[in-house]
Amino acid sequence: MTTPELSASDLQNILHFTTQLAREAGSLMLEGSKEIQKAGSSVDEKLNAVDLVTKYDVAVEELVKKKIAIQYPHFKFVGEESYSQGARPPLTDEPTYCVDPIDGTTNFVHGFPYACISLGLIYKRRPILGVIYNPFLDHLYSGIKGQGSYLTRSDTEPIKLPLAPPRPLPSLQKALIGVEWGSDRRKNTIDAKAESFSRLAGDAEGGILGGRNAHSLRSLGSAAMNYAMVAQGGLDLYWEIGCWPWDVCAGIVIAEEAGGIVTGSKSAFSASADGDNFGDVTEDILTGRKYIVVRAIAGTAGETGREAQRRIIREFYETVEEVEPM
Repeated sequence: MTTPELSASDLQNILHFTTQLAREAGSLMLEGSKEIQKAGSSVDEKLNAVDLVTKYDVAVEELVKKKIAIQYPHFKFVGEESYSQGARPPLTDEPTYCVDPIDGTTNFVHGFPYACISLGLIYKRRPILGVIYNPFLDHLYSGIKGQGSYLTRSDTEPIKLPLAPPRPLPSLQKALIGVEWGSDRRKNTIDAKAESFSRLAGDAEGGILGGRNAHSLRSLGSAAMNYAMVAQGGLDLYWEIGCWPWDVCAGIVIAEEAGGIVTGSKSAFSASADGDNFGDVTEDILTGRKYIVVRAIAGTAGETGREAQRRIIREFYETVEEVEPM
């Protein structure tokens, strides 16, 4: 079957539907949060004791999947909870929703208000549209490839991202960096992350070998929210190993449309850093489970913004240690 062409108008219609769907799912998330905080609710584990899933993760995904099937019956679907239950369709050129029903489940369980639904659309194996909605803050981030990305707070008009003009970023020392411990708590993973975080935050003059003395590190507990924060300019960059496509698909579009750059592992970055395809999120990068995203950076005399993003990623990867995801 020939892959249908999606026009700019088609994508606007899809975005409108996806935005409404995100808000409907957000209402279910709020309902679930009240139940969990009031009386407790069943919380199950997937990989280990810190990889959590609630009945609301499943319920939100079922709601989303049903609504998409009615509105766009020929679109494919990849969701975190159905994937964990064994539904693993291969990625094709067909329009494919890539969904994390509740990104930040641990936050959701604890009542920490940084949990969201992440709805991405993949088309011809590239992320092309994204919606991230945090119903606790009533912040909705949205973006379409080539059409910009926006933040809508409550009932206000959408604000184009980033929220302020891009600033220079001379080095990691001036950076606020998003990181996460993740759900892989094996010794080699924890040790590697701890050493990496130490070098990022530590002061070389204070005895931390290779220390970058960054402004600080932040963990929001949600990959999608971290991407959104990079897009709006609140984080300078975010690095993660162990995420899945549904965690980052929507955020990739939103960050890129705000002038950010996304790439994958050290090797993926090295292979593309000096070429025209630097910043092209291919299928290998999207599914590679190693990601770094850097905000829009203002150019300076002798260095473009894109060159500055490349420099920051290179400096970052000279500092941290990679591990293989579980």
